[in-house]
Amino acid sequence: MAGLGDNSRPGQKAVSTEPFKQAVTGTMRAISGEPEMDVVFSADRPGLSGTTARLPDVSRKPTARELAVTRGLGDSLALRHACHDAKIHARRAPTGPEARAIFEAVEQARCDAVGSRRMAGVSDNISAMLDDRYLKSSSGEITSREEAPLQDAIALMVRERLTGQKPPASATKLVDMWRGWIEEKAAGDLDRMGDQVEDQDGFAQLVHELLTSLDMGEEIGDQDQDNDPDNAEDDGQNDDAETGDEGDEQTGEQESSPQEMEMSGEEQEAGEQDASDSDLEDMSDEDMTDEADDSLDQDQREMPFSNRPPASDYKVFTTANDETITAEELCDSAELDRLRGFLDKQLTNMQGAVARLANRLQRKLMAQQNRSWSFDLEEGILDTARLTRAVTDPMAPLAFKQESDTNFRDTVVTLLLDNSGSMRGRPITVAATCADILARTLERCGVKVEILGFTTKAWKGGQSREAWMKAEKPAAPGRLNDLRHIIYKSADAPWRRARRNLGLMMREGLLKENIDGEALTWAHERLLARTEQRRILMMISDGAPVDDCTLSVNPGNYLERHLRYVIEEIENRSPVELIAIGIGHDVTRYYKRAVTIVDAEELAGAMTDQLADLFDDEVPDAGAGRGRRRAGGRR
Repeated sequence: MAGLGDNSRPGQKAVSTEPFKQAVTGTMRAISGEPEMDVVFSADRPGLSGTTARLPDVSRKPTARELAVTRGLGDSLALRHACHDAKIHARRAPTGPEARAIFEAVEQARCDAVGSRRMAGVSDNISAMLDDRYLKSSSGEITSREEAPLQDAIALMVRERLTGQKPPASATKLVDMWRGWIEEKAAGDLDRMGDQVEDQDGFAQLVHELLTSLDMGEEIGDQDQDNDPDNAEDDGQNDDAETGDEGDEQTGEQESSPQEMEMSGEEQEAGEQDASDSDLEDMSDEDMTDEADDSLDQDQREMPFSNRPPASDYKVFTTANDETITAEELCDSAELDRLRGFLDKQLTNMQGAVARLANRLQRKLMAQQNRSWSFDLEEGILDTARLTRAVTDPMAPLAFKQESDTNFRDTVVTLLLDNSGSMRGRPITVAATCADILARTLERCGVKVEILGFTTKAWKGGQSREAWMKAEKPAAPGRLNDLRHIIYKSADAPWRRARRNLGLMMREGLLKENIDGEALTWAHERLLARTEQRRILMMISDGAPVDDCTLSVNPGNYLERHLRYVIEEIENRSPVELIAIGIGHDVTRYYKRAVTIVDAEELAGAMTDQLADLFDDEVPDAGAGRGRRRAGGRR
């Protein structure tokens, strides 16, 4: 992995970055020991949510340094997943904010050191990542200790002791500001850490001794009991911990580092099966949730022929601030026209290719409209094939025929588009254009189309989170963000009237976070209310559901688990046909009928192929008639 992209130079011709992304994904899965880890490259902050990792997207002409930094972030996230036990961490974490920030930073340094000591390539990647981080934070320009975060200095000195590597050049000044004071008080504690690097619990005890030597012993707190759930909220479970809380001002630049990541799926599933009554009092919310899931699974195993649907523990703290809104309500007409023009301009070169695919789909769909006829009728269209009989037997009555309707036209298709921040840029532009052209194409074929989008009203919670905080932060609150579901085109609205609405996706600030499970439920319920005989729902997304505020106070796989539940309900118990397209994200492990594409440019082909495959299925006959014939497609 260390050698990937080393030949990239500024100014060289742009090449596909997909081989690099695939190599990073494979390496992270190998290091983390999680073969199903999803790696999403997006503009969002890097972090780890359950078994989904987010990395920054690479530019079209990446430099060797940019590739090395991305590899370093990936290695660090994978090592956190592999080497970090969230339960030990929560039990050992100090209660004081400054000591806690140091504890978090040093734990990430320990995880990084485990990989660096075993693999030279990983060591080089993490060094490049750290150098880039402190270079961007202007650590080389600090002039006093007040400007130099103590937790960063200690973490870099711990890394130096564990791996023998000096702090990166961009952080040398930061470390030198504190080195003398730290060495004077805790040199012995630092020296002993190398022997415990593979033992998280023993290492945590040494960190407590280090904090005591640095006159922070009173911030460690009572380690005999698990920390209060409120204190554990920022326990590295999410890279985007609650802003505005007491510990955030202390962590500084580490907010964007992998030091504040969520516990892995394996750690959440590891519950204590034989816990006593006293042990149950110390169990975290995650443990209680997982034990409930285990109990449910056991109950279902005991009743294998039960028709009872599986239960879901998903809940919402409040729906008071959610909104379902049309594009016209979010944006005035003049702005929609401007954004639509911008969308058309962005994809001038692509529209021809997409239009050709759409025309191919139209020809295929029209050819599949079997024309069913009834013959020997007393009225209708004259059956020219029987005119000979009228000549030979003038007394015979004229024969007429009549075309029967088919069920092909009695179909509605919903396109549900992910409007999350990770879709920003080319993916959302391509998705908007493809949805636009496909809606026009299907409308020509007599198929009604609905275009919907889903996102949130705010980053990291919004009013729902504020309500939760005013309620004194009850444990396991469920979803803590304000939903925004957008109707770009209703099924009954003609394409020409809704065309400009799709330009709204180009609006700055619209794309935020994505809660896929509830969006899928919303789109499904709209389809169930339709009268068409055949209903098709197509989900287009580029990643697993992510809402940092919700995931910071619930189990790390909370949203993903709910998404799986909703998908299973639709696929097994609904008349709606569900298909999915993942952009750079493997959705085949969620959906039975799905396809994954590695580049947004492939979206148009994938959408047309998926719809064509659906309509390849046998269409039920709407009417019966004697001597039915099959005619060619109409043009």
